[in-house]
Amino acid sequence: MSAATNTTTKLEAAIRAAFEQAMEKGLLPEGEIPSFNIETPADRSHGDLATNAAMVSARAFRAAPRKIAEALTSCISLEGTDLERTEIAGPGFINFFYAPSFYAGVIKEISEQGESYGRSDFGKGQRILLEFVSANPTGPMHVGNARGGALGDSLAAVLQTAGYEVSREFYVNDAGNQIEKFATSLEIRYMQLYREGYELPEDAYHGEDITDHAKAFAAEYGDKYVEASSEERRKALVDFALPKNIEGLERDLLKYRIKYDRWFRESTLHQSGAVKKVVELLTEKGHTYEQDGAVWFKASEFGAEKDFVLVRANGIPTYVVPDIAYHYDKLVTRGYDKAVDVLGADHHGYVPRLKAALTALGADASRLDVVLMQMVFLVKDGERVKLSKRSGKAITLVTLLDEIPIDAARFFFNLREANTPLEFDLDLAIEKSSQNPVYYVQYAHARICNIIKNLAEQGVEPRACTKEELAKLTAPEEIELICKLSSYSEEIVTAARDYDPSRITRYVYDVATLFHKFYNACRVKCDDEALMQARLALCLAARTVIANVLTMFKISAPESM
Repeated sequence: MSAATNTTTKLEAAIRAAFEQAMEKGLLPEGEIPSFNIETPADRSHGDLATNAAMVSARAFRAAPRKIAEALTSCISLEGTDLERTEIAGPGFINFFYAPSFYAGVIKEISEQGESYGRSDFGKGQRILLEFVSANPTGPMHVGNARGGALGDSLAAVLQTAGYEVSREFYVNDAGNQIEKFATSLEIRYMQLYREGYELPEDAYHGEDITDHAKAFAAEYGDKYVEASSEERRKALVDFALPKNIEGLERDLLKYRIKYDRWFRESTLHQSGAVKKVVELLTEKGHTYEQDGAVWFKASEFGAEKDFVLVRANGIPTYVVPDIAYHYDKLVTRGYDKAVDVLGADHHGYVPRLKAALTALGADASRLDVVLMQMVFLVKDGERVKLSKRSGKAITLVTLLDEIPIDAARFFFNLREANTPLEFDLDLAIEKSSQNPVYYVQYAHARICNIIKNLAEQGVEPRACTKEELAKLTAPEEIELICKLSSYSEEIVTAARDYDPSRITRYVYDVATLFHKFYNACRVKCDDEALMQARLALCLAARTVIANVLTMFKISAPESM
């Protein structure tokens, strides 16, 4: 348990004890103590912690909140809480202020825990299967996949740090309509090499990668498949190109520092009969009906807006059926405690249908959580870059990583909450200045390393400090930085609970900001040796937290810049 969490836990117990004592003394009538919150005020001049205990107790104790607050503050004991005083604010809020022992305890805790600082057992080892990116293997990944990759991989890291057991999974859509379209596109491009009169449909794939595959296929097989049946030709082309695309996806994601625990193929669900089984189970349970030759699912009976087709009149399942089978496999067959998907915002209507089907199958749909991700807009020279997937001129993940550092890509794509559109400034991402947020954070880490190095050259080495020495850190800039460092574990827990890893990206930026502010206001090397060592300890603590975040997100923490 972190110092901040420990203090909050002790304070909650102290407040409850104060309620009991106030009732015993007759300051409050007998009553049941309601639930109350303890929070960190946005403005720390109002206290380091604050509670609404008196406000939410007015009805239970039939008294004004201010009177209840006065009773509580007269009875509360802060001994052993690392808090030194209280004050009543407004109509009855109670504010609390940290004692010097709290700040000393934070620095000691970071020093002792090092790389482990920030980790907790909040997740209690629950098993989470996190699926993200899952780009169609019919072509290269685009910038939307780049955001999904950074978001998903960072979320996995946050969840692991918060005590969950996480598996990263990529769902390979190697069956269905997109593969049929892939086959059509390859076939047309191949035939164009040998025959005239073949035109690529408007809704086919027009990217150069399709042409490259067709040429490579022709280089290996020549005109062998020109006279073959379309079915044979299409199969040969897909069998040739698809594995190369999947290998390319894996290679490109590894370049992006993303390694999956499993690549799950949709085709295995068809081969095992799992897709067919879904329809059979729903029918056996009485949750389907036939209309116009198609099989419909009674989704409206399970929370969805309307019913939808499972099997078309031609006997071919719709795209949602293998998805239902896949998620049933996650939650039931493999028995994960949670399945978390990172999907594009265009899946908004798809999620209720998926959950309705899982519920009808007897699975607990509440164990499926979906993070919907908004669009990415690339900006260059102050203007949005126009993208077109259909024309084949979309900026791919690889193209992007050739233009900007991977550190910048992973940091920038994780700067905003998933449900917020993101503008990615290509010029800023390569700029070496404080305006570039990743450079700014990395510079803070390098600056601390340089401070330690320069002092070592002058014969000053960091050493362990006593609590009394650490208590010398009283400047506002020192206190503000320590308070921010103390909240790291709680920030991780909140980010994990909300599936929002961008919270930690913004947090580490704030740490860097407060460190630079501290360094500019407080001279580390000074005549007071004890104060100098305390400030060195604070520098090291800040470096540890910055390094922990950057390392967690697979971003480098340079020692010099």
